[in-house]
Amino acid sequence: MSQVTCDLTVSLDGFVAGPNQSLEQPLGERGESLHRWQFEEREANAAEVAGILEAGAYIMGRNMYAGPGPGPWDSDWRGWWGEEPPYHAPVFVLTHHERQPLELQGGTTFHFVTNGIEAALDRAREAAGSKNVAIAGGAQTARQFLSAGLMDELRLHISPVILGGGERLLDGVGDVRLEPVDVRGTGLVTHVRYRVVR
Repeated sequence: MSQVTCDLTVSLDGFVAGPNQSLEQPLGERGESLHRWQFEEREANAAEVAGILEAGAYIMGRNMYAGPGPGPWDSDWRGWWGEEPPYHAPVFVLTHHERQPLELQGGTTFHFVTNGIEAALDRAREAAGSKNVAIAGGAQTARQFLSAGLMDELRLHISPVILGGGERLLDGVGDVRLEPVDVRGTGLVTHVRYRVVR
């Protein structure tokens, strides 16, 4: 059976985004510095980058798709990634506001799910077939899946950056037990793969 995985880059002090997130700075102040490993050391981290993109379907929160701020959709908004997002698979966006699916180039179609994480997971599993379902973020979405016991593997990519504030990953997840199964590092990141123990 396919697994539910989650890859997130975090700072040493546990933040996946810096303070003061906005449309101009969707990852908050200095948040982009977390992801240097994916660009400056892409070859050294090729296996981890491939692992992020191997899923058959993805689930993400509204803020990951459209940035901070609640409310109805801007019908012109097509995501942060341009006309060919990196997913190349169905993406299920958790939201309180209905919207028709948005099909973009390269095989990515965004579907907007208004009836919760379990419904999103059911749809993502069906779309993924035998492949994994990946929780793409952000922090609140990952916390919901961890707290509900719906995640099998958490892959943290720990950047040697201290943000001092922002969106913290593990606040309020409750009694979750993580078992490290693999650790590897390069100059800009330490990769730790955890099995979520139920």
